[in-house]
Amino acid sequence: MNATVTALDFAPLLPWSVIAALTGLALIATLAGGVMRLSGWIWRTLAILGIALVLANPSLVEEERDPLADVAILVTDTSSSMDIGGRNDAANAMAEALRREAETDPLLDLVEVEAGESADGTMLFDGVNAALASAPPDRIAGVVLVTDGQVHDAPASLDAINVDAPIHHVMPGDREAGDRRLVIEEAPRYGIVGQTVQFMIRVEDDAMQGTAAVDFRFEGGEPQRFTIPIGRSTRVEVPVERRGQNVIEAEVEAGPEELSLINNRAAVSVNGVRDRLRVLLVTGEPHNGARAWRDLLKSDPSVDLVHFTILRPPDRRDSTPVDELALIGFPVQELFVERLEEFDLVIFDRYRRRNIMPPLYFDYIARYVDNGGALLVTAGPPFAGAPSLYRTPLAAVLPVRPTGYITDGGFTPETTETGLRHPVTAGLAGGGEIPQWGRWLRHIHGTALGGDTLLETPDGHPLLVLQRSGEGRAAIVMSDQTWLWARGFEGGGPYAEMFRRVAHWLMREPELDEERLTAYATEGELHVDRVTLADDAPPLEITWPDGREETVAMGRTEDGRFAAVMPAEGSGLVRLRSGDLTTVAALGPINPVEYADLRPTGDALDPFVEATGGGWYPVGDGADADLPALRRTRAGADQAGRTWLGLTRNERYVVEASTRTPLLPGLLAVLLLAAFLGLGWWREGR
Repeated sequence: MNATVTALDFAPLLPWSVIAALTGLALIATLAGGVMRLSGWIWRTLAILGIALVLANPSLVEEERDPLADVAILVTDTSSSMDIGGRNDAANAMAEALRREAETDPLLDLVEVEAGESADGTMLFDGVNAALASAPPDRIAGVVLVTDGQVHDAPASLDAINVDAPIHHVMPGDREAGDRRLVIEEAPRYGIVGQTVQFMIRVEDDAMQGTAAVDFRFEGGEPQRFTIPIGRSTRVEVPVERRGQNVIEAEVEAGPEELSLINNRAAVSVNGVRDRLRVLLVTGEPHNGARAWRDLLKSDPSVDLVHFTILRPPDRRDSTPVDELALIGFPVQELFVERLEEFDLVIFDRYRRRNIMPPLYFDYIARYVDNGGALLVTAGPPFAGAPSLYRTPLAAVLPVRPTGYITDGGFTPETTETGLRHPVTAGLAGGGEIPQWGRWLRHIHGTALGGDTLLETPDGHPLLVLQRSGEGRAAIVMSDQTWLWARGFEGGGPYAEMFRRVAHWLMREPELDEERLTAYATEGELHVDRVTLADDAPPLEITWPDGREETVAMGRTEDGRFAAVMPAEGSGLVRLRSGDLTTVAALGPINPVEYADLRPTGDALDPFVEATGGGWYPVGDGADADLPALRRTRAGADQAGRTWLGLTRNERYVVEASTRTPLLPGLLAVLLLAAFLGLGWWREGR
């Protein structure tokens, strides 16, 4: 569609500045003559202007032009918030209208870009910049942004993007729709296990005032409910129940109007840390293992150790009263009555009953275990006889009953079938079905009454037994020769690692629980791990973030655990249950920015629309949305109206052919100049 255009053009023989300077000086001289009323000054002025015109070298140019099409840029928001209601349908209708306009207008091309989301929200301007990079800046007719306005990468100013064209915002969505939202304003990153952490939360609701119920869940467990006022920041306290990452969910009940229930939920990950662990170690008599225990516990900087050793040997006969054997009296009342609950773990190492502790105090310790405390007993020869701890109220929480027999002689501890799968002993260095460990030289015979036997002698007698008792836990080691591993006897064994695990199991560290359900999401997949000592794992029940429920079976892995892997898309929290165990996993960020506010808005884009002379068009929902009309406009004219948006005609073109015709040929210029000069002389001669 070529067009022929004729225009006046100048090709100066000298630079314009030189022509202007010479002409100016000459005109001053002739004008001065005019002021002095000298004859002929008019003709000399005309001669000077003629010389200037000749130096300007004017020509008549005739061009054959091929016009270039303008470029309209369409950036469509495809983030998750556009799935609300009929927003995507309205966006598709706007895109189709622009496509029709481009098809019917040969001087308009359309560049379409989709803008998605990331962990930081909707990346609309990433799409804008990508589209602008593909179009010549001087041919851009306009930028049409079709989005609900929930944009999270808007630059600080228009200077950040290279565009000299109107930016229009077409906004799908119902501006009048109400929505309830849960906002976590403050949340701690760390909390002390057994204590509470504080959250600052706020419930926003466009449709009502009053109060709303908010449920807090710990790792998908039973909810703890709070009632808080709507629209007001409220502080609530939630307990931290275990060490490591704790996912705490908060969910507000549905409101009278809802765009989506997704933003009614929020979650935070609180890293549970233990305060300094307090351990009470009571050694019943001096022996080689006492130092090994002390070195092990003192090597951990997070442990506060209180250690008492009863120094009178069992075979010592003298008349010294018990209360005079130490520099200070053994604080039995303070340790086992007044301050017992302050200890995280109590250890009796090769202890024998004496008149130091009345039987009632052992009853206090048994209650301490039932109420959530931890007890570890390392048995020596006294455990098999009359001074045994089993002949006290502690028998109610001990998992092994002594038979009265003791075997002296070397043997290598072996891992039971349960021990091969239990997190406390599974994977210990040198272990397995045929362990490569050094020998112990004595064991106390006993009968396991319950719990889990993890280590045993070659002939099947229990060596290490763990048991849950009430709310607490107890463990017993049926030998006082474990220190041989610490000393490297016959190659030694995993002394430090095994007893570290035993102590952490007793203090309820989740990674050592024999029944545990964990899950995490990575690279589009959900990985679920089930630890159990049973032969089979209960089916896995999954509730996806969109409310969809699914039940899958888990397969056994080589290490005896159960696992499942499945595709995982979207974002939000996945709730999982296997038997009595529950947990949650986060797909993407725990609290996606994209779902923080689902209401359509123009706030983020208004500065760019106003700065470029564009328009803002709330079009509603659905395929029959109230779309603006499309107009081609002139540069410099209004580019937007209440019901229409403009796409600028930039009138860019390519010259296919050009013809230049000089307007002052040399001979004609000489004749004109000679005529003007001659007239000037003639006038002066008169």
